[in-house]
Amino acid sequence: MPSQTATQENSAAGVIPAAPWRIQAVTVLPDFKLAVSFRDGTAGIVDCSRILSSDNPGIYTPLASQDFFNQVSVELGVLTWPNGADLDPGWLHEELSREKQWSVPF
Repeated sequence: MPSQTATQENSAAGVIPAAPWRIQAVTVLPDFKLAVSFRDGTAGIVDCSRILSSDNPGIYTPLASQDFFNQVSVELGVLTWPNGADLDPGWLHEELSREKQWSVPF
């Protein structure tokens, strides 16, 4: 079942990420894909399945486990996982502005 995470604000610091390229929500889809939407309304599908065939994924190695991959969350407008791995929202926004589906080149 797909899971969805919305942006959480850092209430202790009073920070609300306002840049248009900040991620507003993420939904985990089958086959290591994520549906993301940004503050400016841009949305698309990020295909992370290449992690399964990468020779040296480094910090992204745990993402090859579907259970771990499903633990993605949005922190201050950035996709993050419990081990500290993240994906640059500016980069994702740029790619998804051109193509509504994009594969991360792990």
